[in-house]
Amino acid sequence: MRLASSVSTPVSRAKLLRGNGICVGSIFLFSLAFPAADLLLQDWGVLGLILIRNMLAFGLILLFFIALLGAQGLRDLPWAKGFWIGFTGFGIGSTLLIYAQAISDPITAALAAAAMPISAVSIEIILDKRRLTLPFSMGLVLVLMGGGVATGAGLTGFNLGWGLMVGLVSVSFFAWGSRASVVNLPDTSPLARTVVTTFGMWGFTLFLWGFGRIFGWAGAHIPPPSAEHLIPMCIYALLGVGISQLLWVKGVGEIGIAIASFHLNAAPFYVMVVMVAFGQSLQITQVIGAAILAFGVILSQTKKA
Repeated sequence: MRLASSVSTPVSRAKLLRGNGICVGSIFLFSLAFPAADLLLQDWGVLGLILIRNMLAFGLILLFFIALLGAQGLRDLPWAKGFWIGFTGFGIGSTLLIYAQAISDPITAALAAAAMPISAVSIEIILDKRRLTLPFSMGLVLVLMGGGVATGAGLTGFNLGWGLMVGLVSVSFFAWGSRASVVNLPDTSPLARTVVTTFGMWGFTLFLWGFGRIFGWAGAHIPPPSAEHLIPMCIYALLGVGISQLLWVKGVGEIGIAIASFHLNAAPFYVMVVMVAFGQSLQITQVIGAAILAFGVILSQTKKA
């Protein structure tokens, strides 16, 4: 999931309701990807899984672009610039996020993804000289505290805490990529940006997977095609990334990034609901930690932050 840019303008009640509904759908589909990836990671290597996911997501978004604007519109896209933004920001980010889940669990990865808005503000402080405020500082502390409570870091082992830290680094790359795509591709539509940067995201994972195959890394393993992998892969790649991203772009266009980004806070709770629905146990500390983290993200995005 990527942050986008939008100018805040007054919106009608109907447009606000429609936009929020679209964002709810987007984040719910995005959240489905975490349990689906958990199933696939039992047989797939991390690099093999993220390679196929990004390839399928790029293919779906590309087909959507062609259906709306025609194949001739592809010639005018900023492929080179968009490729390198996607390669660096979204390629590294997506790889680190699935690695974070592989060494922890789906809820930990979703918690990291929910903290993406706070990473975006941190980048603005560093690159755009945005002033560090008390609400933002308090929000950052709550995010780290909530993540620690939810994952049991320091109580149940090193891997869970390390998974959260890797996840937070991954969303920092996503946030940088989102900013870079807006700053460096200002005259490109959100859909066009998504096409070229997703291509770069796939390019990075293809490069890393190829490197892993040459040196025999276990993470580059891709199992033979099977029916049991088909549905989880469709959920993970097509729903969780492709359609979710298209809905996100539409939702941000309706209500703006400031409101839309709040929906990311619900991702860990959606993941919990899905996991419970499929019979997995849930710890009360995960719920409490997710609530603390969500409050921290909301606090960091107040107008004074």
